[in-house]
Amino acid sequence: MEHNTSLQPHVIIMPSPGMGHLIPVTEFAKRLVLDHGFSATLIIANQTNSPFKAVKQALELNSLPNSINTIFLPPVDISDSEIEAQMSATVTRSLPALAESIRAITASHRVVSFVCDLFSTESIAIANEFDIDAYIFSTSTAMLLCLCYHLPKLDKTYSCEFRDVPEMIQIPGCVPIWGIDLLRPLRDRKTETYASVIHYWKKLSLGKGIFINSFEEIEHGAIEALNGKQWDNPPVYPIGPLIRTTGVHNDGSDESGCLKWLDNQSQGSVLFVSFGSGGTLSGEQLTELALGLEMSEQKFLWFFTSPTPSGKAANASYLCAQNSVDPSGVLPKGFLDRTQNSGLVVSSWGPQIQILEHGSTGGFLTHCGWNSTLESIVHGVPLIAFPLFAEQTMNAVMLTNDMKVAIRPKPVKNGIIGRDEICKVVKELMEGEEGKRLRSKMEELKCAATSTLAEAGSSAIAFAKAVKAWKNY
Repeated sequence: MEHNTSLQPHVIIMPSPGMGHLIPVTEFAKRLVLDHGFSATLIIANQTNSPFKAVKQALELNSLPNSINTIFLPPVDISDSEIEAQMSATVTRSLPALAESIRAITASHRVVSFVCDLFSTESIAIANEFDIDAYIFSTSTAMLLCLCYHLPKLDKTYSCEFRDVPEMIQIPGCVPIWGIDLLRPLRDRKTETYASVIHYWKKLSLGKGIFINSFEEIEHGAIEALNGKQWDNPPVYPIGPLIRTTGVHNDGSDESGCLKWLDNQSQGSVLFVSFGSGGTLSGEQLTELALGLEMSEQKFLWFFTSPTPSGKAANASYLCAQNSVDPSGVLPKGFLDRTQNSGLVVSSWGPQIQILEHGSTGGFLTHCGWNSTLESIVHGVPLIAFPLFAEQTMNAVMLTNDMKVAIRPKPVKNGIIGRDEICKVVKELMEGEEGKRLRSKMEELKCAATSTLAEAGSSAIAFAKAVKAWKNY
């Protein structure tokens, strides 16, 4: 493809659906434009029942730099796909529309690179058709990427299910992990989902390079393994932490009243409770969580979402619009009245960034999604690890056993974490000696997160190194 070098270099970026992917990829586009002089187009695939308005609001598309364009592809039907395969299915079924968009963009722009998400690697074939170099952006950890490359060896090493392996599994460069804590789609190797994961991960070597939303100071061993000779993978560029610098509402509004409520609480006294944009709990687990919070007698701010429908997985609502529900009809009888002086339950989505940076917030009970984890690190808030799906259990292991910035409650045999256990870990985080140690360690990581993005920081240097060649393309 011939290029007019007088035109501004342009990058086409295709994230996977789901807020956990869209948000960091959008931040990646901002850095390209604001720090490195590129222009960019975000091409976003949709499914038929996606929360379109919520996506546009959460990404704050109206406030993006003028050099970033956004294209929403026509929605596709993925109702016949398993939950774990829906992201990749959305992308795969959108490839014809993607090709048309790229054709239009290349007619008027000097396109120097195509960047796709970890679950959008099928789109690399379209970039190749237009002779555009493709790169991959992983919105999760270096540990997950190490697992991607090490999985073929694990697959040959163990004949049983990974959850039945009697010893901890060692992934090069990473903290040892029990098989039960590996990525959830890997827990049953006989399923279509497992085969699909293997299929997509094999395509990771098709990119010229891989960006990861992590940084040296928290994942040195894994990053070193990825850039060593452990596997035949493209160069890996740790460029994180890329997080939103504002919340959902950047106009200072506080529709839920949670920020005003926080203003009236003591320094570091409030436990923030949220399971992300797509995570839900069963009715039984909701009850145990509520009663555990009440028993702890600690202040709490809880972003409440509807319970998981019976028979559905915790991630069943990840790509769907969630309907708000009256908490009083779901939570234990009298709970809201009994905790009205100690807690605030909010049934609408709120400004998570502003909550984490608020002085009254002293802890975060989280699903361990990587965006929320990085936001906690940047703002120095210690964690209670409450993973639900995807790679969140792996993140929980890393946060507790490696970084040592989280407490992880122990479930009973049926997988439910009981009220007594929840009460114990909440009190320990908010007023115990272990909580003090975690808070001190998190402050260290907060400083590291700031320094790594500075001009001479490791992430800033890695970002500049990766995109330098694009400018001369």
